Amino acid sequence: MSGPYERELRSVLAGERKGVLAITRSCNEVERARAMQVCERPFLVVRAPGSGSEGTGDLLVLRGDVCFPIEVKSSKTSRIYLSGRTMTQYEAFKETGERCGLLPLYAFRLKGVRGDSWRILSVPVDGLSGKMRLIANRVPNLPLTRNGAPHLDWESGMPLHRFIAMICRSDGSRGSVTDYFVRSRSIRSNIIRISSISRFDISKSIRSRRAFMASYSFFTLVIARLSLLTSDAIALLW
Repeated sequence: MSGPYERELRSVLAGERKGVLAITRSCNEVERARAMQVCERPFLVVRAPGSGSEGTGDLLVLRGDVCFPIEVKSSKTSRIYLSGRTMTQYEAFKETGERCGLLPLYAFRLKGVRGDSWRILSVPVDGLSGKMRLIANRVPNLPLTRNGAPHLDWESGMPLHRFIAMICRSDGSRGSVTDYFVRSRSIRSNIIRISSISRFDISKSIRSRRAFMASYSFFTLVIARLSLLTSDAIALLW
């Protein structure tokens, strides 16, 4: 039964502070702060008409910039294999996404774990554009079994607090999802550039140190030999 967990997720995405605090009770401060961003940019969350039937999902999550149909699943085990009715639901879910230009999501609640117990996985959909395509590139797809069948793997999903941080990041711009990806690429580029500079500087420093030590050793040897010659010359004079 996903009913209680469906209400739990609905409370969180609607930006209800009590709901967010409830699911992050055993999370660390960083995870809790990320999840709390939804209180600043909440969604309108409605139970999908015909919830549980093929193609609709359980929840419809709407905001001015994005919209997701979400299918809620829960289990005591970290994997749920789709077959029969659940596979038919998946195929209809995918068809709805492609027909309507939406990104269907699965929200998987693993029972009995501490920390963030929710994971988000996406259904691969062709023809997405704008923010939907950016988000689709970020949220992991349902993995495939050895036989090529999609299934839910909790370990493969994106933690809910990270998903919220991605779609609710607010810096005064309504295009926060796009900005998130731009900043991420910029940060990665800067890290690579700084790492390259650091390696170059370290290499240059090592070469300079080696050159200095070689010069120091040479001059030390020259001085020692001059001292020896001077001593011999003085001895001869005496």
